[in-house]
Amino acid sequence: MKHPIITIEREYGSGGSIVGKHVAKELGIPFYNHEILDMAAERLQVPVSKLEGAEESSPKSFLYALLINSNPARTMEDNIPVSDKLYITETQIIRELAEQGSCVIVGRCANWILRDDPHRFSTFLYAPRSWRIKYAMQTYGVTEKEIDTVLPRIDSRREKFYNINTGGNWYDKLNYGLCLNTGVLGIEGCADLIVRAVGSLPDPSMADPDAKFE
Repeated sequence: MKHPIITIEREYGSGGSIVGKHVAKELGIPFYNHEILDMAAERLQVPVSKLEGAEESSPKSFLYALLINSNPARTMEDNIPVSDKLYITETQIIRELAEQGSCVIVGRCANWILRDDPHRFSTFLYAPRSWRIKYAMQTYGVTEKEIDTVLPRIDSRREKFYNINTGGNWYDKLNYGLCLNTGVLGIEGCADLIVRAVGSLPDPSMADPDAKFE
């Protein structure tokens, strides 16, 4: 069986990106995180710096946006909020990447976008608050003064973004094939477990729809 498309949802400061890089390197497959934003910026012909704030933002109503921004001189596409345009574009990119073959994709509701792909393997990474605070300060340069505001704000933003776009619950374990605590298992430990899990997956093309479980 080919390696699956591995999706990673993660709490802020849980090391999701570095775990994904380890997994991709070990399996010899592409890794996509901020690269997806770069691709979207190129397609939308907008500087990445102007899209970073719109990524993982709660979608706005297309109809509402069209009504309040109605202007004969503007096209319908112009009236769509940047955050919605970005989400639509990134969704298209994620589907295209999955069609190209096995890879690791971080965030952006990829596990839900690829929910009908039999080769998708979804994971969720979390960690104790104290571990995430230390990781964020060491990795992202967040100051001790900022951390109490940054951590809950980004977690809340990601949760809301996921819940609104999918109609589900970001923290619901049933959305994922594997949930791992990086604070307990460590970065390399989590990466190793994901690689091991992928290696033990059955081939979906061989699945028996009439199989009975005892």
